[in-house]
Amino acid sequence: METNATTPLVTLDINTTSTAALSGGIEDLTKDIQGSLSEIILQYVDIPQDVLDILAIEVFGNSLITWIVAFGVLFLFVTLQKQLLKLSTFVIKRMAIIAGDKPIYHQLFTIIEKPLRWSIMIAGLISTLSILSLSDGIRTFFGLLINTAFIFIFTWFFLRALTLFREYLISISYNLNQDLGPTFSKFFVTFIRLVILLIALINIMTTWGINVNGFIASLGLLGMALALAAKDTASHFFGSVMIFTDAPFRIGDWIKTTDVEGIVEEIGMRSTKVRTFAKALVTVPNAMLANSAVLNWSRMNKRRIKMTIGLTYGTTSTQMRTILKEIREHLQQHDDIHQETIFINFTEFNDSSLGIFCYFFTKTTNWGRYMQVREDINLDIMHIVEKNGANFAFPSQSLYIESMPQNEPLD
Repeated sequence: METNATTPLVTLDINTTSTAALSGGIEDLTKDIQGSLSEIILQYVDIPQDVLDILAIEVFGNSLITWIVAFGVLFLFVTLQKQLLKLSTFVIKRMAIIAGDKPIYHQLFTIIEKPLRWSIMIAGLISTLSILSLSDGIRTFFGLLINTAFIFIFTWFFLRALTLFREYLISISYNLNQDLGPTFSKFFVTFIRLVILLIALINIMTTWGINVNGFIASLGLLGMALALAAKDTASHFFGSVMIFTDAPFRIGDWIKTTDVEGIVEEIGMRSTKVRTFAKALVTVPNAMLANSAVLNWSRMNKRRIKMTIGLTYGTTSTQMRTILKEIREHLQQHDDIHQETIFINFTEFNDSSLGIFCYFFTKTTNWGRYMQVREDINLDIMHIVEKNGANFAFPSQSLYIESMPQNEPLD
């Protein structure tokens, strides 16, 4: 058998101008491997001429041997996909160990795994197409498909990575604001996801030669229309951002504004739901909450008791001193009273009473417990007043007549 050892077994006609740089690199590598294998087969393998004639039959512009080699390469990539993936896994894990064996690196590998698997399959398809002699139109079409596939794979990778970023962002925002933080993080991640999809769409349109200038201009006009139509929604959103950053209240807090007072039940991106003490549910726009004074009763570290006790004018100074002293001592020994601020003073000579000003704080901020402590203190004060023989005053008027005129006898 006489053959030309320098003539490749499979002829190549490769035009890579429409493919990406990665595709061109794979094609060049496939070309070198194919040429080397052709020379080895022709030099060391004794193939009958009849078989060579059959393999030289052209089908759709390519010899039969070319089709066999092309599909053999594709089958090889499919078969060796797991092995190539294991090799890539080994390299990534080694890099992770060098950088520091942290859980995030293992999570990153989980994100990379499936896109990497499909990238290997596309590499096999590129190698297969590089073997075949195709017309410029068909080669250009497949090049566009491959570029589009790579855009899909990169977009898929970034969306999977965004899932990991979302969990990380939620954990951080939860520490800043346990109620609004996760909601705001989900909204932010959703916005980033839409941006990634929009960029992928523009790249695909550019790849297929579609003019994106009109598309981008229409997006700008649509954005202006939406901005005008959703002006109030935007203000509520930025109000949510202010609530997220300042964290003036959380779910379960008792708040009071100029319009509503009650318990916060839900904090959303647009509004906050407050349950009033009449059990009505009030939805307050976040823009209104961000621009108004919010009194948060739940943020108190102690709760105030302020009152004035009135004793009758029949109370002597000795009784008054004893009552004041005993009330102070009782409050100073009470376990539920905050000892930092206690004022018990005789301050007023009112029209019908002697006023004792009482100003102190309970340690608890819970409304129910606060009412129990206040009741206990009021009963103890009553006992102290009664024990010292004094009486509580009530609004009254006394009429004093110095002398009565003598009745003159009638004629």
